[in-house]
Formats: sequence, C-alpha cells, structure tokens
Amino acid sequence: MGTKATRAKLSTTVAHENLQYLTALVRSGKAGSLAEAVDEAVEHLRRSENRRQLAAATTEYYASLMPEALNEESDISNSLRRSAEKVDFDREL
Repeated sequence: MGTKATRAKLSTTVAHENLQYLTALVRSGKAGSLAEAVDEAVEHLRRSENRRQLAAATTEYYASLMPEALNEESDISNSLRRSAEKVDFDREL
C-alpha cells in the first residue's frame, strides 16, 4: 500500500459478509490487520473510480475531436502500435 500516513480513528458497523471478507484478507496475509484490510478495500475502490473517470474523460476527448484531428490521432496511435510491436518489453525491464 505504500508509506503509511497519519491514521484517523474510524468506528463503524459493516455488513456481516464485508466483515468476513476483511477478516479473510487478514487471515490470508493480504492485510496485516482489519484496519489495513479496510484501507486496501478503499484504495481499490478509489483506483477503480479513477480508472472510470479516466475512461470517461478519454471517451469525451475523442468524441469532441473534429474528423481531421481524429484521423491524425488514429495515425499516431497506429504508428506507436507498430513501433511497440518491435519491443520485447520483458527483456527491457
């Protein structure tokens, strides 16, 4: 999860199945504590939301382009794809 920030106290109730899920994360070693399991779940949700927002913004961007600009973007994309096909990314790491 990265560097731990200052923690804030949270006292709440959750659905039984959510508590079971969080407890399973701790038991499996995927989280060190219930608090860490909650942090992981919230972080996952935030990443998902960020991806959704990025996808929506990207769709909006391409929908707003004039046909000439869209063709130019497509040409650039195809050129990058052809170039990327020549790279063995596993060996580049």
